[in-house]
Amino acid sequence: MSTFQTALSGLKAASTDLQVMGNNIANANTVGFKSSNAEFADMYAAAVAGTSPQYGQVGIGTTVSTVAQQFSQGNISATSNPLDVAINGSGFFQFDYNGATVYGRNGQFQLDQNGYVVDASGGKLIGTPAVSGVLTGGSGPLQITETTLAPKATASGTLGLNLNASSTPIGSGTPFNMNDPTTYNYSTTTTVYDSLGASHLLTTYYALTSGSTDGQKWDVYYSVDGTTSSGSGITSGGPMTLQFSSTGAISGTASGAVGPLSWADGASGSTIALNFAGSTNYNAPSVVNSLTTDGYGVGQLSNLSIDPSGVIFGRYTNGQSAKLGLITLTNFKAPQGLQRLGNNYFVPTYASGLPLTGQPGAGGLGVLQSSAVEESNVDLSSQLVNLIVAQQAYQANAQTIKTQNQVVQTLLSL
Repeated sequence: MSTFQTALSGLKAASTDLQVMGNNIANANTVGFKSSNAEFADMYAAAVAGTSPQYGQVGIGTTVSTVAQQFSQGNISATSNPLDVAINGSGFFQFDYNGATVYGRNGQFQLDQNGYVVDASGGKLIGTPAVSGVLTGGSGPLQITETTLAPKATASGTLGLNLNASSTPIGSGTPFNMNDPTTYNYSTTTTVYDSLGASHLLTTYYALTSGSTDGQKWDVYYSVDGTTSSGSGITSGGPMTLQFSSTGAISGTASGAVGPLSWADGASGSTIALNFAGSTNYNAPSVVNSLTTDGYGVGQLSNLSIDPSGVIFGRYTNGQSAKLGLITLTNFKAPQGLQRLGNNYFVPTYASGLPLTGQPGAGGLGVLQSSAVEESNVDLSSQLVNLIVAQQAYQANAQTIKTQNQVVQTLLSL
């Protein structure tokens, strides 16, 4: 009767193999799915201590020793969702799923009604939150709450320009008048902001006062929203003077301050530091080569992006960006020891080891690719070929039972 048991063990093993491959094939289109392989081991009856088989050992069948999970990299495909994230390399996303901590590779994310980054099953993505654009260093579910970016008053600016050395000097004693272009040689306008986010136009005016073999001198005036200050200059004591050398480079003070400014909307008073370092005085048309200011108005969240290191950036309508959180990854010493939980989730076991969490790209962890997902690592071609082999193994074991049954019938007919 042992032959029946041997063949039956083969049937059970082949059936398990078919189930494993069937599950792989069924999840060929499941994002982040990792395939499994059924691994077999032969079985032998235990010998009596001190004796040995007369004719050598004869096996009593086979068994499925383990269903090994395969964590090879799946193909990465692009999507149109900026919150879709693919892991390129090792590691797992960490989720808070109904209060339990689980792990997975499916990076199809969206925002729920409370602003949490969740997957299709409702698991909240765990990472490092940010407060006011600064990562906290802690760990918890990632929530996008900063949908409005507070304004920032302009406090400084840098102007890199060329003032035409062939300009005609303004007559001595001619008072500056922003409405009279004959009282200055060049002007340029930029937008500045007060503490409430209101925009204002800051115009700077440049008047050539003298020129010599030692270089030219230019006076700098300003107006805000078409109104000059009481002193009509960059500083309260009068206009600022830019001194250039005979080679066209600034040779003296290159910075000044606009203000103090008061605003009719009730915003806090402002003083704006201007830096003209890098400006030149060449025989070429006056032009602004570079201009930067540090203020901005109120911004509404318009888009999200995720960089390869896992930082979630919010893009705002005022052209600014801010850090909203950091996606962390978790790896295990032996990921094959993880236990499947369904919904593309895994939970750690004693065999997998403790979770090791860090920033993507560090400590052997993979990097992230946004607007992309990792496809299933199931190779359909090899699975279909293996399916045929497993079917033949099942049929062969069934044939063994049939043959043994015929032998038994022959013996019974003697």
